[in-house]
This record gives sequence, C-alpha cells and structure tokens, in this order.
Amino acid sequence: MKQKFIYAIAILFLAVVAIVFLQDEEPTSQQEAKQDTSVNSQSLKKSEEVKIHIIDIGQGDAILVQSKEDAYLIDGGNKGKGDDVLDYLHEQNVDHLTAVISTHPDADHIGGLAEVIRGIEVQSVYAPKVSHTTEAFKQFLLAVKEKSLKIKSVTSGGSISTNTSNLTLDFLGPTKDYSKSDLNDWSAVLQVTHGDKKFLLTGDAETPAERDMLTAGLLGPVDVLKVSHHGAAEATNKAFLDVVKPHLAAISVGEGNRYKHPTKDTLNRLKDANAKIYRTDQHGSIIFVSNGKNIIVKVER
Repeated sequence: MKQKFIYAIAILFLAVVAIVFLQDEEPTSQQEAKQDTSVNSQSLKKSEEVKIHIIDIGQGDAILVQSKEDAYLIDGGNKGKGDDVLDYLHEQNVDHLTAVISTHPDADHIGGLAEVIRGIEVQSVYAPKVSHTTEAFKQFLLAVKEKSLKIKSVTSGGSISTNTSNLTLDFLGPTKDYSKSDLNDWSAVLQVTHGDKKFLLTGDAETPAERDMLTAGLLGPVDVLKVSHHGAAEATNKAFLDVVKPHLAAISVGEGNRYKHPTKDTLNRLKDANAKIYRTDQHGSIIFVSNGKNIIVKVER
C-alpha cells in the first residue's frame, strides 16, 4: 500500500513538472519568433523608407526627399534661410546631397541655396533654363561655380537618377518656355514615385503651367500634393485637382505673411477635392513617410 502511494505521488510530481515545462517552453518559443519577425520587419521597413520633408522656413519652399541612399533638396527658402536649411539637414543626419533642384529663380525659393551649396557636399544641380537679375540668383550661380558644378537643365520628360530601389524622380514641367515677366510657370515640377505612392512637388506653377501639363497628359492621381505657390489663388485650379485627386496636401507658407497665403479660394478647392491639408504655419515641418505601400504623416506641432 505504501509503495503504491509513493508510486502515485511520483507519477503526480512528474506530471506537474511536465505541465509546467510545456507551459513555459511554448510561449517562450512563440515570443522569440514574434520578436524576430518584428525586428526583421522594422529593419526592412526602415531600409525601404522614403521621407518627403516640407521644411518650415517661413514664406518660401524648401523640401527634402530622403532615403537611406539618397538626399535631394528642392529649393532652399528665402535669402538668409540657408543656414536654417543646413541645420535641418544635419538634424536629419544628411551629410551630402545627391542633387539640389532650384524650381525657379524667385528669391523665396532660391535665396538660401547658395549657403546650402557652400555648406554641404552636393553632387548635382538642376534648374530650369531661365535667369534673373536678383542678388539671390547671382549668389546661386556663384556658389555652383565655386564648387565646380554645372547646372543641368530641367525640362518636361527629364528625370534624376537615384540609388534607391523603387524610387523615381521625374520632371513634368516646365513643358515649354514662358514669359520672363512672371517666373512662376517656369517652375520645375517634380513627381516623386516610391513604389505605389506618388508625390507631386509643384514649385510655384500657376494656371498656364497646370493647363499645359494637363493638355500634354502628364498628370494623374497622386497621394500627396505640395500645393503650388504657397496656396495662391492663381494655382491649384479645379481642373487640375479633378485629375491629380490628392489625398494629402501640404502648403509651405509663412505665418501672417503679407500675401495672405493660402487664400480661401485655394483652401476651399482643396477641401472640395477631399484633400487633408497640412500647413507649415500651423504644423511646423511636415514629414510624409512612405514604405511604398502606405504613408504616415509626422508634424512638428
């Protein structure tokens, strides 16, 4: 009887140990697999990310297109804003620029580029073939010359080579030469495509340039629109929005600016197009982060 009791106790003890062991072992294995999957997924996502930064530099434009392999700067804000742009680039761990793109010679776009070109390694420079007599434009040309660079002309149908898989940068405008009395329609209009996601960066292109791109059949639906000319009434027309159909819209604009940008007309047209609007005067710098399938938005405030 005593032996049977001892035997029963031993069997019960072994059963309990086995249950405890199995309960501990299986969840540990599942947890490790989940952590490995998470790490691999996060690492893959980071390596494939492309970020479009709408930099808050007041009334003007400065846009950074950033991947692990490349960094492209489109415009540099107004005169005196170059150091702010350089500070932002350093904060984003950018130590060289694959290319600098000047959309057009207006001071609030080209003004800071001379400081940027002098302050960081630049591999290539792009600009439309139109000149200006301002000091900001002269300093831009001088900085390019000092760095022994040459300006590559921007025309519709051109592109910029990238070192990033699944990323293309294509120029849609300018489609032709425009009057030099107003340089906005000369703007280099750049479409950035990352996987399934499209970003349209329009400089200051206004109604004639929008109409010409529509007529040429160059435009189609995009995910993100950088609203042209800081939200001026003369751009971002209904016919244009009916074709590009942006889900998200970013306006680079200075708080309390004397031009009263963005205008109510433009804001209403964007709302009618069901675009979610972000503004640098309200949100600070805006970052669109793409993995080629989805986009998340980060704002400074």
